Amino acid sequence: MIRVILPAHLRTLARVGGEVSLAVPAPITIRSVLDELEGRYPMLLGTIRDGVTGERRPFLRFFVCSEDWSHGAEDRALPAAICDGTEPLIVLGAIAGG
Repeated sequence: MIRVILPAHLRTLARVGGEVSLAVPAPITIRSVLDELEGRYPMLLGTIRDGVTGERRPFLRFFVCSEDWSHGAEDRALPAAICDGTEPLIVLGAIAGG
């Protein structure tokens, strides 16, 4: 099972209290995890990725094993620690201000 941690506003929208566990078929990538997440929680469609282009929303970041994977290819295979559920995939809301 893949563990996903969502920011508070997306947890509220999806009506989940904590992290989400998903069964994702191989190959396990950010794209396949997000596809499964949006399939299970259709209210999240268009909130993490643009509904037309499929690109990551600007103020969201993806963290994999404490590394920012936000600007990498979404089809890159995730490390074993994510695939076996040891580490979660973290979707983090970025903060901007001035």
